Amino acid sequence: MGNIVIIGAGQAAGQCVATLKKLGCTSKIILIGDESHPPYQRPPLSKSFLEGKVGLERVYMKNRDFYEENEVELYSDTLVYEIDREEKKVRTSCGKEIEFEKLVIATGSRARELEIEGKQLGNIYYLRTIDDVEKIKEQMSVSQNLSIIGAGYIGLEVAAVASELGMNVSIFEMAERSMNRTVDKKISEHFEDLHKRNGVNFYFQSNIEKLQGETSIDGVKLDDGTLIPTDILIIGIGIIPNQELAENAGLDCNNGILVNDKGITSDQSIFACGDCTNHPNKFLNKNIRLESVQNALEQSKVVAANLMGQEENYEVIPWFWSDQYNQKLQIVGIPEEYDEVVKRESLEGFSLFYLRNGTIISVTTVNNPKEFLLSKKLVEKKVKISSDILRNTSNDLNELVK
Repeated sequence: MGNIVIIGAGQAAGQCVATLKKLGCTSKIILIGDESHPPYQRPPLSKSFLEGKVGLERVYMKNRDFYEENEVELYSDTLVYEIDREEKKVRTSCGKEIEFEKLVIATGSRARELEIEGKQLGNIYYLRTIDDVEKIKEQMSVSQNLSIIGAGYIGLEVAAVASELGMNVSIFEMAERSMNRTVDKKISEHFEDLHKRNGVNFYFQSNIEKLQGETSIDGVKLDDGTLIPTDILIIGIGIIPNQELAENAGLDCNNGILVNDKGITSDQSIFACGDCTNHPNKFLNKNIRLESVQNALEQSKVVAANLMGQEENYEVIPWFWSDQYNQKLQIVGIPEEYDEVVKRESLEGFSLFYLRNGTIISVTTVNNPKEFLLSKKLVEKKVKISSDILRNTSNDLNELVK
């Protein structure tokens, strides 16, 4: 087989390369990324890397030597601006035209930008890349008042780090509660209470009039006149799939690049994986675009296997996690369209089981990793159970997965 070209050097791309080499790929692999770094993990960016507990080498998926030793041609700081499907070439910002036999698009996603008066002021950041975090860390070290727009995972994880560093933290959220797209009210309230105990202030259903300051931000002004002192602002209001390159090449897109369960796009010689894809999910019986590391890693493994001629389908149940302070939130499945919620307590934490017609469709755990591992099997097997049996913690869940 000829060249395998991978566009994007994020977590999906890095995993795709690693899996190809593990499966014995002898084709030339060319990896093209628009950042100066080799593929790296994103979860530590808003947690341990921001805290300074881990360095760059721990964030990189593989060090640069791996790519050289495995004869992977790595182009950093290089943008692909066109895919020529007819000639099977990609055109790059460094002036090179690179031929491919098979192409993998792993362009990921980008931060959704906030349109608001004052957005051009200094010390306003989006947290998406290593370089973003390096700038944020530097500014946090000389700041006292941190404001965050968006109470999703990124916003709450950054708030936890900043609070533990002794900063004054304020979070602004248009919705009525935190993480409202991914968890139910009980989980939102649990983590909001945790943050409040650590000194974080929440402003829900807040309407921000403008970001105030001369050259750099010094305050967030609400439409009721309230002004919150701000030395540094981080905006985390969601992400947008990077599908434009695929779209311009004529590939089918709809809230992401449309792929089948093998990761193949509307062009049989082009694959896609990670945040940029919209793919079928047999457990949910619908197409879905997932913004998760688990999806990026597992889907890219399936793409690599199919590039090697192995017939594999992507049939993984979605799962997510978030670390905030000393608490680990883990979710398997999508907690939606349920008709019953059952809570199981443990010594360290608790679990919420979401049932539909008596069948477990999703589980959310807090500081309960053992139960989470079992829960993944329960959701996968679509176990049917009475709420009374489930609620009784003397009943061993292991018996249900045998």
